[in-house]
Amino acid sequence: MMETILSLCLGLGLSAACGFRVFVPLVVVSVASLTGHLHLAEGFQWIGTYPALVAFAAATVLEIAAYYIPWVDNILDTVATPAAVIAGTLITAAQVTEISPLLKWSLALIAGGGVAGMVQSATVFLRGVSSVGTGGAANPLVATGELAGSLITSFLGLLVPMLAALLVMILAVVVGVRLWRRRAPPATKAASGSPA
Repeated sequence: MMETILSLCLGLGLSAACGFRVFVPLVVVSVASLTGHLHLAEGFQWIGTYPALVAFAAATVLEIAAYYIPWVDNILDTVATPAAVIAGTLITAAQVTEISPLLKWSLALIAGGGVAGMVQSATVFLRGVSSVGTGGAANPLVATGELAGSLITSFLGLLVPMLAALLVMILAVVVGVRLWRRRAPPATKAASGSPA
């Protein structure tokens, strides 16, 4: 049971990293698997092969480069959002073992895909604000922060999965509360003491 919880925590941390950059966590998982530091679930060993590593690395370089081109980064977000959900689902499923396939894929889609989609949506919003507010001039700073977030979250997920999952849950609560406050009707905001 503890192994399943740890593998789910690992999957959540890596899924959050997919929300920042789709392919960076896949490269990290591929390298960790190839070096024997990570064992993938049955049917996902292909992620830890050299052809997969080369493909993920090439996709990572292209993804990182594209996000440094203002306005191209906004267009790329339309593709990256569903790709992040798919990658988050896949990477969580690759970690979770010893449970039924139905439960495994349900958890992978809801938890992994959901976390990746939440993080990706937050980065899309931030990039949109940056694009409108600075005409895209600050977007390379946003891209650098996202790359750092993906790398840090990937390594944190591998090294301290429980902490990574806890941070992801705290982030989800903070984002959820902020969104709820923004969408609450003015009467609800005034009643809660928040500024209207």
